[in-house]
Amino acid sequence: MVFSFFKKPTQKMPERRAAKPRAQAPESVPPNVAEEAAASLAAPLPDLEFTNSNPLGAGAPAAKVVSPAAKPAAPVRAVIDPNLAKDDFDDADFTESSVMGIDVDQDADPVQSDVEHVVVLFANGQEAAARSLLETLIRSYPGDEGRRFWLLLLDLLQCVGDRAAFDKLALEFAETWETSPSSWRRTEPVVMMKSNGQRRLVLQGVLTAEEGAASVTDLAGLVAQGLPVVVECGKLISCDDEVAGRLAAILREARRNGVAVELKEIDGFLARLNERLLSAAGRESDWALLLELLQRHGTQELFEERAVDYAVAFELSPPSWEGTPPPAAAPEEDEMLPASDAYYLEGDLKNRRFDELVEVLDGHELPIVDFSGVRSMDFFSAGQLVNRIAPYRARGREILIRSPNHLVAELMAVVGLNKQARIIVPKS
Repeated sequence: MVFSFFKKPTQKMPERRAAKPRAQAPESVPPNVAEEAAASLAAPLPDLEFTNSNPLGAGAPAAKVVSPAAKPAAPVRAVIDPNLAKDDFDDADFTESSVMGIDVDQDADPVQSDVEHVVVLFANGQEAAARSLLETLIRSYPGDEGRRFWLLLLDLLQCVGDRAAFDKLALEFAETWETSPSSWRRTEPVVMMKSNGQRRLVLQGVLTAEEGAASVTDLAGLVAQGLPVVVECGKLISCDDEVAGRLAAILREARRNGVAVELKEIDGFLARLNERLLSAAGRESDWALLLELLQRHGTQELFEERAVDYAVAFELSPPSWEGTPPPAAAPEEDEMLPASDAYYLEGDLKNRRFDELVEVLDGHELPIVDFSGVRSMDFFSAGQLVNRIAPYRARGREILIRSPNHLVAELMAVVGLNKQARIIVPKS
């Protein structure tokens, strides 16, 4: 005879636990026992334990109430009800997971935490919030540990151009720390003075209207004043249409007014520009720059050949070959200030991948990346710089990052760049 442990499917299982075991024997199992059993398992079961002691007949199981303290004779399958309250669970019932096992350092340096908070705000462009927080922090840390916040605030005031607030804070800094802070400085392109009055200017990287154009503006100012200038172009990779048009106009003005503008190591950039315009039409400003550079560093034959291409592309009369006057006599070598092999960055570095650094890192035994002209850098760019430098560090190469402001330097430390390169911050 077969007995069922479950009620008929037409009956609903009781919601409450049974206070007493039922005395009657279970009813027989219907033919479709598997389907009915699966459906019945979804309802809660009373805490019954079945033994072989059968007062109703041989082979029939009997039921008894299981005491909460009693140990089950067989393994119990646990089902957690999602409706149970959180307090119904004991912490001892759970194993540690990788998520719950996050190591939270209760002894973290509060100064470092506050510095990182400021850096995050500034890197995200929240300058007002960073400034407000720093103005509070310089009062919250009166000891030596608070000096970092003074330096950060001084650099932030320079970045936002608040000269009056900077001068006021600089005076208070000198009284508090008995030393002079860094002086107010204007972010300038790289211009190197020579003893005979000639200037040296560096054009490098990818020049766009947003980044690097300050150097082009400075060149225009020198030409307008009629001052001779040597322009280092060995690190110049490319430029956008707007910068190309400006450069072409500046060089044309200098050539026609007899202002000595000497382009050093321009061949690489000229070859790349010429090749690009051979494969694509380009804009008129690109062609204007190409033809102006050929006036200075090409043959008349090559110039006229490309001038015909220009006329066909734009249906305009090309400029005529004029050539360029000989450059001014170079000064004696000992009159020139030592040139730097550093690669200069400037402005706000946002979403930068630093592809142009590959040539710099590969081409120098000790690459120097100068940040003196950099105002800010976002987290994406900082991470990309780490990724760009890390393979060289892994091969034992040393890389020097020079003169970032304190806000950028602290960001570099947050992303771990200080473990990949040597960072030199100006003294205050």
